[in-house]
Amino acid sequence: MNKTFLLTIGLILLFAIEILRVYFIMPFPGSQHNDTIRLAFFLDKNINWLRLIGWIITLPPLLFFLFNSRLFKKVGLLMVLILYGVVFYMFNFKFLADKMFYPPTHKFLAVVNYSKIDTNQLIIGASVNGQASAYPVQIIGYHHQVQDTIGGQPVLVTYCTVCRTGRIFSPYVKGKFQHFRLVGMDHFNAMFEDEATGSWWRQVTGEAIAGPLKGNSLTEIPSAQMRLGSWIRDHPETRILQPDTLFNKQYANLQGYDSGTLKSSLEKRDSSSWRFKSWVVGLSYNGMSKAYDWNELVIDKVINDSIGLFPVVLLLENDGLSFHAWSRTEQGQVLAFEWNKDKQQLEDKNTHSIWDWTGVCKEGPLKGLLVAQVPAYQEFWHSWQSFHPETLKYH
Repeated sequence: MNKTFLLTIGLILLFAIEILRVYFIMPFPGSQHNDTIRLAFFLDKNINWLRLIGWIITLPPLLFFLFNSRLFKKVGLLMVLILYGVVFYMFNFKFLADKMFYPPTHKFLAVVNYSKIDTNQLIIGASVNGQASAYPVQIIGYHHQVQDTIGGQPVLVTYCTVCRTGRIFSPYVKGKFQHFRLVGMDHFNAMFEDEATGSWWRQVTGEAIAGPLKGNSLTEIPSAQMRLGSWIRDHPETRILQPDTLFNKQYANLQGYDSGTLKSSLEKRDSSSWRFKSWVVGLSYNGMSKAYDWNELVIDKVINDSIGLFPVVLLLENDGLSFHAWSRTEQGQVLAFEWNKDKQQLEDKNTHSIWDWTGVCKEGPLKGLLVAQVPAYQEFWHSWQSFHPETLKYH
């Protein structure tokens, strides 16, 4: 077989496997719009064998030409090898997700009086076994994941800034504790790899989408996204994750993320409605999903609606950041909520009872009742639509 042909095929293979292995799982132009996870997983897990095949094809004709060609051809081949070395370095030590985003080296959670976090910052919070913890989005947005313990229970706190999705999971799979690392993304959503089996897990759903554990899902722990001050109001004994000073520069790069005003095209909000980067709040119930335009929620503050036959209410606090979703069915009746602008309080139209933001009725005929919380997530519209393709839109 022609030596030039073999050399060309071998070099193309060597370049292609290094580039495509990373291209498919990082946000390069065009890389996140197709279903390429199976191919990406194959390349990642077989990269050394593919490199070996590439060098077996490339090395004999390469050595032949290096020893038997004119100077200009030798120089050309050396330049190609140098280029391959640059590609190898960049795609193995610069562009990989876990080489760009590191877990915190010093994890410290402080009580309110000793916290350095501005109370206007956005957090993801959870309460487990009577203990509450808050994780600033600006911190976990860089790290993508923080492993912690709340109320004696190990948790995996995750956030994907490109999807604007925060989730907290139990890190146990089939009863076994798992360590995870950031491996890349799929359809713009962060993916994690477990240490034990090398399976790939989607951040937004906690589902394994490739590898030996494909089809399994992590157990989600209920969480809330809100302004830290609102979380402290409801959980005064909360612990708050503090910045790891080794990453101050990286945290600073997310300045403005809470409001969607930072410059990054991947993370900046589109302030108009139902665009790729518009904010929505997504709710799911009994296999049905519905998305609510953030702009409409800001105007209305209270949206009474139903997902199928399930009555829900979506509420936004005065801070413009903290939102809640509740079931509207209590004691056999469907409640309708409204914001009393004059008294600056939340009421139900049925009995004019007064409710606080935790879902507890504080005054009126329904005093003492606690409505059921409904999982709700603020996301970019492209994210909610990608992972809930049958979603309805509230108008």
